Amino acid sequence: MTVTADGPLPAHPYDVAIVGAGVVGCAVARELARHPGLRVALVEAQDDVGQGTSKANTAILHTGFDATPGTLEATLVREGSRRLAAYAAESGIPLERTGALLVAWDEEQLATLPRLADKAGRNGCPDTRLLDAGELYAREPHLGPGALGALHVPGESVICPWTTTLAYATQAVRAGVHLHLNTRVSRSDRRDGTHLLATSRGTLRARYLVNAAGLHADTLDRTLGHDDFTVTPRRGQLIVHDRFARPLVRHILLPVPTAAGKGVLIAPTVHGNVLLGPTAEDLDDRRATQSTAEGLALLREKGRRILPALLDEEVTAVYAGLRAATGHEDYRIAAHPGQAYVTVGGIRSTGLTASMAIAAHVVELLAGTGLDPGPPREPEPVRMPGIGEDSPRPCTRPELVAADPEYGVLVCHCERVSRGEIRDALAGPIPPRTLEGLRRRTRARAGRCQGFHCGAAVRQLFEEARP
Repeated sequence: MTVTADGPLPAHPYDVAIVGAGVVGCAVARELARHPGLRVALVEAQDDVGQGTSKANTAILHTGFDATPGTLEATLVREGSRRLAAYAAESGIPLERTGALLVAWDEEQLATLPRLADKAGRNGCPDTRLLDAGELYAREPHLGPGALGALHVPGESVICPWTTTLAYATQAVRAGVHLHLNTRVSRSDRRDGTHLLATSRGTLRARYLVNAAGLHADTLDRTLGHDDFTVTPRRGQLIVHDRFARPLVRHILLPVPTAAGKGVLIAPTVHGNVLLGPTAEDLDDRRATQSTAEGLALLREKGRRILPALLDEEVTAVYAGLRAATGHEDYRIAAHPGQAYVTVGGIRSTGLTASMAIAAHVVELLAGTGLDPGPPREPEPVRMPGIGEDSPRPCTRPELVAADPEYGVLVCHCERVSRGEIRDALAGPIPPRTLEGLRRRTRARAGRCQGFHCGAAVRQLFEEARP
């Protein structure tokens, strides 16, 4: 297994280089790893996989019920949802099928619901159902007053985005993909049939190139002579409420969508919390992931109408992520055969759901540009640690504790994270290089006290494991 974060890059050319180790880039790497004859590099500017949009989203596995029918996004979301649900079950990725309710708060929104139900049917989701106010409040008794009805979408689910991205990357690395972290790509030149990627760690060479650079996909695209889209960072701020709030909500509560996006929602998470958000702020700064007082105040105002009791619950954390808005209604995925190059741009909030289908589509496009991937072979299955509410933590399993007492020594009591789990994460195929990376892998310091009680102990274990 090859995972690097410093030093020179290999001088030999790869068959395929993927720029960007978000959920889509990692999914592409995993898909290419099914062809063991290929030499593949996955290149990431930051120090871990999933560090951009992939780590800061609403963590919903969409059905694609409200996608624009006939678009590539609609097709890939529908297929990706099916694939990812199966992969999650196989790989231990936390997933909970909660269903969603699109809540109408006025007559205009109520009149829109039948049209959304019709669109859902055209998108392959025929099982939606219109609910009147009585049925709605029977399902969600804590909903704020004044709702007129809803559209029930039973297939919508919540999932763990961090575990999904890490599962893809782990499977890819175990199958032979080289992961190069801390490797920022500034441009690409193509000479004599080879891409020469100028990176912060020197030149990386590859015969074929996949641009999955997320917020920077348009920048890399332009170095290769294309001007097909411009990324506008769209900030989404979110509030995470404590586990005590979880009994207040049973479904994902969605507003009737607008042209600006899906709007502010309230959703349970697979970790037992409740999310409120996101905002939708178009910015110029592609690094502006800070929360703002104005944004959080807006969310609380919206949340007060949707689920008033939620505002009385404790807030565990706030965070913000940037989505790659392009002004187009569809993904910007394109092959450039003359350059042995595939652009994967404009992958918005549905990218997590569509990731596996996007990856399969990208490999087909690469084959169309001349790549011969060779016969496929399924990589070794991966089983991720169970960090969701529906998975018993090791400390609650007597047989595990008996076999390895480290699983019985709790470090993070809020999330019931043991020394054994932290040890395993630090020794994993793609070990965390920061405490935040460790948090995403284990939930240590992610609970009610946010590391107030366990922070020093977690840091000590982290420092002791560093080379």
